[in-house]
Amino acid sequence: MSTAGKVIKCKAAVLWETHKPFSIEDIEVAPPKAHEVRIKMVATGVCRSDDHVVSGSMVSPFPVVVGHEGAGIVESVGEGVTSVKPGDKVIPLFSPQCGKCRVCKHPENNLCIKNDLIKPRGTLLDGTCRFTCRGKPIHNFLGTSTFSQYTVVDEIAVAKIDGASPLEKVCLIGCGFTTGYGSAVKVAKVTPGSSCAVFGLGGVGLSVVIGCKTAGASRIIAVDINKDKFAKAKELGATECINPLDYNKPIEEVLQEMTDGGVDFSFEVIGRLDTMNSALVSCHAACGVSVIVGVPPNAKNLSVNPMLLLLGRTWKGAIFGGYKSKDEVPRLVTDFMAEKFPLEPLITHVLPFEEINEGFDLLRTGKSIRTVLTF
Repeated sequence: MSTAGKVIKCKAAVLWETHKPFSIEDIEVAPPKAHEVRIKMVATGVCRSDDHVVSGSMVSPFPVVVGHEGAGIVESVGEGVTSVKPGDKVIPLFSPQCGKCRVCKHPENNLCIKNDLIKPRGTLLDGTCRFTCRGKPIHNFLGTSTFSQYTVVDEIAVAKIDGASPLEKVCLIGCGFTTGYGSAVKVAKVTPGSSCAVFGLGGVGLSVVIGCKTAGASRIIAVDINKDKFAKAKELGATECINPLDYNKPIEEVLQEMTDGGVDFSFEVIGRLDTMNSALVSCHAACGVSVIVGVPPNAKNLSVNPMLLLLGRTWKGAIFGGYKSKDEVPRLVTDFMAEKFPLEPLITHVLPFEEINEGFDLLRTGKSIRTVLTF
């Protein structure tokens, strides 16, 4: 029996307030309106950005269904939708691509002005939500809300992908992998034979390592205070691993000494102000490039001596690895299917969706790289 045009009752992980566990609730998901798509979710990753909402360091209206790194199958579409149809495998895009705004038309940049990142509304583009629970409207998160058996997204925030792709793996292309990999190959433009330092070896940091290796870097120095992550980093391409706690001097000085004045490229993939500064100083003063990848705490500022940039360093940042999402996500899935990069080593745990809180415990205790929740 078709569900198109009808309200769907299903399960979702609702976050009612900060610093609380997710609550598995029965919710109602309204049909898609014009230029919207309703998706039956198949798999979704547990990402640090979702945990930032739990901790309050990332602003979001409450109550909310978070989750933004997922993959599923189109259940139905609203009027005017042309890029996907029911039955298509898709990845929701937390960084949309309208194709019309100044940024979408820019040849290099990708942060479409229709995003819900800068000033979170917690709604779809028309200013309303599609979720209801206990008679109350529930907010969307970044226009995706993948922690639900069904979700509704705007058409500009969904990409059709290879019908043969394994959704429980390519869901990582919806955020973590693409953010890290693209930061190396597209944002920093890592060059063959170069030296790189990667601060933070979670799922995104390891994806940076994969990107640096793919780009041909000759030295990839992985930096983390959790030495248990070193074996996986070396498996994915790191040539050396160092723990800042093993030294009685700032880690940036250690890296400068190791690399004749500093690495060519550095990446901060943690979201801490102190490590952002360390990553900047660890790249060469005259020719180094440092990329901020980690999401910083809300309403925090970093004080920087302009001399760190005046001599020639470049300091960069980008959302979603700099990729124009609707165009590039299908290509990345195709590249994965062609074995141009691995995703499997990043997935350390697979749990049923109902065990979402266990997945976040694994993240917070550093016991997982990526946990994938399956529906």
